[in-house]
Amino acid sequence: MSKPKELLDRIKSGKATWSDYSKFLELGVNDLEPFFNLAYKKTLQNFGNQLKIYTPNKRFPAISITGNECALGCEHCDKKYLKGMKSLQNNADLETYLIELSKNNGVGALISGGCDPEGAVPLIGFLDTIKKIKNQTNLVINVHTGLLNEETAKKLADAKVDIISFDINMDNEIIKEIYHLNKDLDDYKRAVSLIKKYNLNFVPHTCIGLFYGRLHKELESIKFLKELNPSLIVLIALIPPKSSKDNSIIKFETPKPVDIAKIIAAIRFLFPYTEISLGCMRPRKNMKIDIEKYAVRAGITRIENPSKKTLNWVKKRNPEVLFKFYSSCCAIPNKFEKVSESSEKEIKRYLNN
Repeated sequence: MSKPKELLDRIKSGKATWSDYSKFLELGVNDLEPFFNLAYKKTLQNFGNQLKIYTPNKRFPAISITGNECALGCEHCDKKYLKGMKSLQNNADLETYLIELSKNNGVGALISGGCDPEGAVPLIGFLDTIKKIKNQTNLVINVHTGLLNEETAKKLADAKVDIISFDINMDNEIIKEIYHLNKDLDDYKRAVSLIKKYNLNFVPHTCIGLFYGRLHKELESIKFLKELNPSLIVLIALIPPKSSKDNSIIKFETPKPVDIAKIIAAIRFLFPYTEISLGCMRPRKNMKIDIEKYAVRAGITRIENPSKKTLNWVKKRNPEVLFKFYSSCCAIPNKFEKVSESSEKEIKRYLNN
């Protein structure tokens, strides 16, 4: 195995191979400091002394068009994330809600929901309403599609949605064991090709540790992302369920903060000019601050709902850092930063909670 110093030199020179990155992910915690220092240095060089902070609050709600229903019941979710969304299951309710949101200083909304048996969020019946909303308001619409088909992709483009949030996962075992889907990697590649074909704004999301809390084939997902060259990558991390639905002998564990940081750093090295966000779905409680600190050291430029303790640590570590607050989800394109800026009142409310 390569010595860490030799590995660092190859990464620094841009000559590292995929095999080198695989070895990087195997390094022990005592060898990682110079790698994180390099990742942070590259981030400062290319993005400056700022950290973007996203607090969606009531100005950017998450909406489920299926209520609490999902045909898949994935191991890591089993519908629990749907329960935290606003349930709007018909077009009249969706239209009324979004019009009111626009009138009340709303920035936009995430439109999501549970999947059908094919792994797609059943959006097609709502897209005429979404198009109407886009024509009548300035709301920024972020849509979680799942494995969309061509008809849906075409109508999303016609509706002029602003963001397509799509989960990138190049791991057949996760597709079968965690998602319970009778699909394969080609199905995911086909869905992404449709998103690209219709020139939709694609923001990939990758869940670290989705294979029972352990690093598994995240590097394969990164390889696939390298072909796509996105301007923003959102990283989330498994929140382990209390038990497996199928009583599997494989137990879920919580991803290690240092493992999450390894993936972030690898992406920073491979995508030096791409924004990286630590998204909202990640372990909290005792690990929350460790995950956030490691993520900053490893090269994120965005973070959703960070701890105030983390922000204090960031400022102490780098007094020159500038925090920029936005009342939106962390997948929003840079062109909407002005309209999504948090007010002084919103910033104070967040920092004082």
